[in-house]
Amino acid sequence: MSELINIVTAIGKPIIEDMGYYLVDVEYVKEGKNRILRFLIDSENGVDIDDCAIISERISSALDETDPIEAEYILEISSPGAERPLKTQEDIYRSINKYVNVRLKEPINNRTVYEGDLLAFDGETLTLQYRDKTVTKTVNINYDQIAKIRLAIKF
Repeated sequence: MSELINIVTAIGKPIIEDMGYYLVDVEYVKEGKNRILRFLIDSENGVDIDDCAIISERISSALDETDPIEAEYILEISSPGAERPLKTQEDIYRSINKYVNVRLKEPINNRTVYEGDLLAFDGETLTLQYRDKTVTKTVNINYDQIAKIRLAIKF
């Protein structure tokens, strides 16, 4: 399965980047009786439905040329959503100055979950500004301590 993901990623990623987006993830999943090949894309300005249609047409044509998937499938190009996971260090760099939710493997200051503004990331340490009741605080989190990190909606 991962070999197939690598093949379709190599086909789709240049097309996505050519349109000014970046590839967040590729999934090949079974949903009900259908197989779905899903490219999740994003950009600094969000995802435009018209661009998704153009990207879908271009990737579909490229996939038809090489035909890496024998079974019938549905090609889907979409946004990963407002609270998408940050899967790579590159995702984290792009999320500086955004509001994030971080779940830790081990507690820092007796907390395993922090939610706040990502101020900085140097590849090893995140600096996060968060609210503790009425006080604004800052915490440094080692990248290795992160169990999960995702974008969050600020209320």
